[in-house]
Order: sequence, then C-alpha cells, then structure tokens
Amino acid sequence: MFWLAECDPFLKVAGVQGLAQAWLSGRIELDSAAVLNATQPIPGRPEKPELVSPHSVKRRSMITSEGRAILIHALAHIEFNAINLALDAIWRFADMPAAYYSDWLQVAAEEALHFSMLAGHLQRLGYSYGDFPAHNGLWEMAAKTQHDILARIALVPRTMEARGLDATPPVRAKLAQAGDMEAAAILDIILRDEIGHVATGNRWYSYLCEKRGLEPIATYTQLAREYYAPALRGPINLVARRAAGFSELELANLAP
Repeated sequence: MFWLAECDPFLKVAGVQGLAQAWLSGRIELDSAAVLNATQPIPGRPEKPELVSPHSVKRRSMITSEGRAILIHALAHIEFNAINLALDAIWRFADMPAAYYSDWLQVAAEEALHFSMLAGHLQRLGYSYGDFPAHNGLWEMAAKTQHDILARIALVPRTMEARGLDATPPVRAKLAQAGDMEAAAILDIILRDEIGHVATGNRWYSYLCEKRGLEPIATYTQLAREYYAPALRGPINLVARRAAGFSELELANLAP
C-alpha cells in the first residue's frame, strides 16, 4: 500500500519495480487474508498534472513537437493511473489466490516501465510529466467499483484498459507518420504488454464468475449497465482482443 500512496511518480515507479523484484526473488511473503486500512490518500498522485474534464484536454497536430508532447503526456498519464490500478487491485481485495496478487504485481511493474519510457521520451521532446492537464476517467471507474472485485475486474482491465488495445494502433500510426519512430516503438512494447494485462483481467473475471456461479456474458452486460460503463467506439482490434482471451461471442456482442 505504501507505493500506492506514494505521490512522486518516479519514486512510485522505482518502488514498484523493487517490490516486484523482491517478490520474484522470494524476499517477501504474501498474506492474502490481510485486510489493510488506508492511512494516506489513495491513490497518491503529484500536484501536477492538473485534472480536468476529458473535453478540456488539449489536442494538437502531430506535425508540431508540442502536439506530439501533448499526446505522449496523455499516454504517460494513462500508464501512471494503470500503476495505481494494479496496486489497488492487490491492496483492496483480500482472500484471492496467491497467483492473483502475483499477476497484478507483474502488471504494476510493467505499467511502471511503460510510464518510465513515455516520461523519458517526453523529456527528450523538451517537456515533463505534469506540464499539461490530464483527465482521470480511468480512475473514476476504479472508484465506482471499489466495493466489488467482480465489477472492478469486469469494468477496469477488461473494459477501460481493453480500449487501449483498440486505440493504440491508430495512435502509433499517427506518431510514425509524423516521424516519431521512437514513440512508435514504445507503443509497440505497450501494446504487447497490454494484451497480457487484459488477458489477466479476463482470466480472473472468469475465475470470479465461476466461483459465484454466474454466466460471464450476461453478468458483464448487467455490470456495464449498472456502473454506466462508457459505450465502446470502433474500430475494434479483433486480433489483440482475441489474443487477450475474448471469445468470439463476446467480440460479436462488443460490435458497436
């Protein structure tokens, strides 16, 4: 929980990566039954970027360095939120199998790497994380689902984050067309890893539905309606979603 509450993004990144290494080397143990209490604001975030509505976030042409920086900044903010989401999935929900916590710690470490790569590229463009406003839509869904692990897994990794599988290829194409091949290469890494993260969400969603005796597709439809999940807009990256474990019936139901 300490790293979830950490406000400095770069200290958070280093702490999460160190925690993941300590887990893999067997230097720390897991008490999956522990119920933890927050003594600090969750999640920790820096004073900047200023959080605004999605409609207030700047958009600029990819032809300009500032335009590309604004886009890279938005992507870095998504990855910063994704670190917190993975850590919150570990901290908030007790009594899951040990593999659940190990999976989300690996996700957190990979999200930390993604943030580091994007923040580094942003600096090479002459800017820093926090220089532009950002929106908080991803975390807002996490807050709405904080009391039910099934809703959290259904509507954050396999809904909100899965939208990144659809959005990444066209964004990568824009950056490549603008000549920013370094950013395009970073997005290639992110897309590869995010397929695995969404697959993790699908795996634990299936586990929870089976444990509760629920039919997955009907349950997802009910949860999406109950929590006002945003409508999916195409195009849908069918190849990536299949690789992440979505069934053909699910994909057919997702078609806008």
